[in-house]
Amino acid sequence: MNDDTPLVRLKGVTKKFGDMTALDNLTLDIARGEFVTFLGPSGCGKSTTLRILGGFERPTSGSVILNGEDVTLQPPEKRQVNMVFQDYALFPHMTVRQNISFGLELKGMDKKSIRQRQDEIMSFLELDTYGDRYPAQLSGGQRQRVALARALAPDPALLLLDEPLGALDAKLRGQVQQELKSIQRRTNKTFFFVTHDQEEALTMSDRVVVMNKGRVEQDGTPEELYFHPASRFVAEFIGETNLLSGKMRGLEGDAVVMDWFGQTLRGHAPGGAPRTGDDITASLRLEKLRFHKARPDSCNAVQGRVVGKTFLGSRMAVDLMIDEAAGASLRAFVDAETGQSFGADPVWVGWSSDAMAVLRD
Repeated sequence: MNDDTPLVRLKGVTKKFGDMTALDNLTLDIARGEFVTFLGPSGCGKSTTLRILGGFERPTSGSVILNGEDVTLQPPEKRQVNMVFQDYALFPHMTVRQNISFGLELKGMDKKSIRQRQDEIMSFLELDTYGDRYPAQLSGGQRQRVALARALAPDPALLLLDEPLGALDAKLRGQVQQELKSIQRRTNKTFFFVTHDQEEALTMSDRVVVMNKGRVEQDGTPEELYFHPASRFVAEFIGETNLLSGKMRGLEGDAVVMDWFGQTLRGHAPGGAPRTGDDITASLRLEKLRFHKARPDSCNAVQGRVVGKTFLGSRMAVDLMIDEAAGASLRAFVDAETGQSFGADPVWVGWSSDAMAVLRD
């Protein structure tokens, strides 16, 4: 198989449960060695996609191609796919070593080969000293690694991860995120990760597919989705942002020119430029605003006064009133020391056109 050929190809996949459409004509390619995350709220279709890839659900229409083979109608055990569940689904009456060997025995491997693969995967995931322990004797992070070891032991082409970090506390979750990403890099396996946690998706993924109501809202790198959201849904779902609503005036080269409460602002349109005269909304991330004592020479510059400050540790959220009569305001992130210096005097904020994404809806 050519390495340039997608490992996974979903072609027009639709899934209906009675009158409810869980997936609506999903077409998507996943490359070999890619860490792809499906992100979205409950009911958006991300878990349905995972179950269809795993063979636990059949699509109402469309096809699933894995390694060049149509596996749409194949059961889970016939696919080169394995799964890590949210609760890990480890067998409590089996030791770590026995849990890892379970899938290898199902494949019909001989005892010598099973032992060799156990040792290999346990060493790789630093589980050597835990082989004779039972799941109840392990920490949450250790159980996570055992679940990964069991899933990786049969050498699947695709690993499906269904919100596997949901049971961990915040501190451990951060550690395991980095560990999971490191494992994916070292194995060069293709990971398909499902989560509703925006930070988790941005931290771990090569590529994020944002789902909404069974459709793809946007598909791109974490940086593209965060700084260049194509829709209002993506802008609001991922992180915190300013939403600026105004009128489309026209284009200046690649820049969209908009009127915002009498201010002329310039941005870009990832989802395609709107028409002159249209009502439009732009997304401006809080950390993209720069403060100045005098009007900056950036293409976007507005003056306002500080009406609120929220201390957030290393940084501060600053609320600016731009036009009180019109209700025009902005919020910005600054380092805490800078934020403390703001008083009653008006301040200027500026930002580049690339920092402001005009949304398609």
